[in-house]
Amino acid sequence: MARIAGVDLPKNKHMEIALTYIFGIGRTTARKILDELGLSYTFNSDELSDDDAVRIRKILDEGYSVEGDRRREVALDIKRLMDLGCYRGIRHRRGLPCRGQRTKTNARTRKGPRRAAGARKK
Repeated sequence: MARIAGVDLPKNKHMEIALTYIFGIGRTTARKILDELGLSYTFNSDELSDDDAVRIRKILDEGYSVEGDRRREVALDIKRLMDLGCYRGIRHRRGLPCRGQRTKTNARTRKGPRRAAGARKK
């Protein structure tokens, strides 16, 4: 099991998918990295050699922000929106969806569990 960018890659997965377990790398970026290395997308993560892992680490260090750095960037971006007081920042501050979804029904993921209105009995 290879450890790249502080993440243990999962066993028995194609490298295209295994690389997406690293925060900041999606399918497209994983494919770009594998193309750069000359590895197949269907190459199994169990078969990854130590020198391939080192080459992947080198590519990630040179050109991509992943894991802790990427999480910090995202948090600072959200904080900047909140400090500006723009619409998206206000939605983040209130814990509501930011991308135009309806909130009269649904949106339970952002809003949390329902609070009963008038459920108390005297």
